[in-house]
Amino acid sequence: MALMMVKPEEMEAQAGTKLPPGEWFEIDQERINPFADCTEDHQFIHIDEAAAAQTPFGGTIAHGFLTLSLMTKLCSENGVYPEGIVMGVNYGLDKVRFLNPVRAGKRVRAHTETECACAQRQKESVCVYKNKTKECVCAVSYTHLTLPTTPYV
Repeated sequence: MALMMVKPEEMEAQAGTKLPPGEWFEIDQERINPFADCTEDHQFIHIDEAAAAQTPFGGTIAHGFLTLSLMTKLCSENGVYPEGIVMGVNYGLDKVRFLNPVRAGKRVRAHTETECACAQRQKESVCVYKNKTKECVCAVSYTHLTLPTTPYV
């Protein structure tokens, strides 16, 4: 996709870069159920297909935090990074919003824009879209750090 490696001194010029959309990713019931177990969030709208079908959602929906946690996967092929990095670490999230539910079996993908960047830190805005409807299901502004060397070696 659009993984861009630039010289560290060129990172600031990357602010405002809009990247092509990421690959589509299906969030199926087989992914939702283990997430419910892991987080102890067994609300029926996530795991009981018959009961969830009677709600305005019309079926089970993914946890908002499942959609959020998939940012790493959804953005793994999109990004602007300084050359020579060894790893990236999450630094924090701002303005997280779960705007629309994701029904089990639906596909989503990320649209990413670099808000600001320097050699050690990037702040990006991501909106995850559902297929066909183009509804934003999760909007987040997040910051991650890039490390040029492994601090534990």
